[in-house]
Amino acid sequence: MKLSGMFASLIPMLFLLSYAHPAFAADTAHTQSLGASLPLWSAVPFVAILLCIALLPLFAHHFWENNRNKGILSLALAIPFAVYLLMTYGTQGQHELLHALKDFVSFISLLGALFVISGGIYVRGSLSGTPLGNVGIMAIGAVLANLIGTTGASMVLIRPLLRANSRRENKVHIVIFFIFVVSNCGGLLTPLGDPPLFLGFLKGVPFTWTLALWKEWLLMNAILLLAFNFIDQYILDREEKRRTEHVLDEVLVHEPVGLSGTLNLAFLLGVILVVIGKGQGIGFGGKEWPFGLQEGLMLLLAFAGYKTTRPANREANRFSFGPIVEVAVLFIGIFITMIAPLQLLNAHGAELGLSDGWHYFWASGMLSSFLDNAPTYMTFAAAAAGQMGVSADGPRYLYEFLFQTTDPVLAAELLAAISCGAVFMGANTYIGNGPNFMVKAIAEENGIKMPSFFGYMAWSMGILIPILIAITFLFFV
Repeated sequence: MKLSGMFASLIPMLFLLSYAHPAFAADTAHTQSLGASLPLWSAVPFVAILLCIALLPLFAHHFWENNRNKGILSLALAIPFAVYLLMTYGTQGQHELLHALKDFVSFISLLGALFVISGGIYVRGSLSGTPLGNVGIMAIGAVLANLIGTTGASMVLIRPLLRANSRRENKVHIVIFFIFVVSNCGGLLTPLGDPPLFLGFLKGVPFTWTLALWKEWLLMNAILLLAFNFIDQYILDREEKRRTEHVLDEVLVHEPVGLSGTLNLAFLLGVILVVIGKGQGIGFGGKEWPFGLQEGLMLLLAFAGYKTTRPANREANRFSFGPIVEVAVLFIGIFITMIAPLQLLNAHGAELGLSDGWHYFWASGMLSSFLDNAPTYMTFAAAAAGQMGVSADGPRYLYEFLFQTTDPVLAAELLAAISCGAVFMGANTYIGNGPNFMVKAIAEENGIKMPSFFGYMAWSMGILIPILIAITFLFFV
């Protein structure tokens, strides 16, 4: 698929959604009651998409490997739900559908820009595919995620990591731990790290407040990197015994390391500045940017990165548009069908009986594993604020929640639990966070047979859950 094709599909959608915005602005006050009237079965299309992602690679592999078939199934489940929403709930349904489509365009334009720009950055020379070398790349990614986001760090580092381990036989565990660390758990320390934290920043959480979560960040990532080092060393030792040539001799072949496509670093910085600019309302008196401005700038940056990069860089990175197309066709269905479970959660979240930090940690975390972690974070943050007598109607209500309640210590503990749950447990599934599925697709594009949806969950349950239980007792009980 050519870049022009991506622009051709997104630009009309940007225009239509921007034009449609005023038509539904007056209906926003009614959206709060939608979840109270939606039936539980309205979440079935969302569950069906998850089951397709989980089961079809196992039982209909050849059908599923075609992105066109993925798109057909995704829309076949999303369109009937969208029609039901429009026919049954009128302007309420229109508002929620429009909001979901806008979120999708924002999501895919950001992801696409990072994907295209990072695809033009080529790390020359030999990177060490040893356990310690892999740990080093992931540790860098865990820090970098707080500067350019988990998506940006994932897109920049996944290709060099795969190339460093190209001579290794077993690479699945390397990609899985990369998703754990770089695509999720690393991005806890700043609002730039992960979308839910950025939304919290927009609602009044000070920019430096998340730095106070450094102990949780350090413990989570340190244990993951130690566990990875042990597993990777064990697997490498087994490879050494099976093969006549020494794997270490191959992976340690040294060539000077260099960087090609450095202009793309400027475009990458441009993406981050656009995200910050929108969040701060720069140029609009602190008010939110109109829809389409950020998304259009993302497309321009992606186009500039694509056109100014030498084709040899993309060829060396084995770059293709297949992974981003796969994410786009699946996630448009996910964003539309996700309206129902998110609205149900928003309407009935108070009925869950949450009160302590560990309640919020696990509730926000487990739901973030399957739903978009950004609105899930906001739903539980609003519930926690309500518990402390703070209304979620104010534009900066989380500042009031943190610093102007009768018990600011408890407020900080609850928000810390929600933040850690949303960020850490996004690693539990392929769809828990945007870069997860992208990294999986890039790995498969490079010939690595990744686990199925449930196969990946077996890894996450076996490795992440024990660490999360330890974090619960150390910080939130």
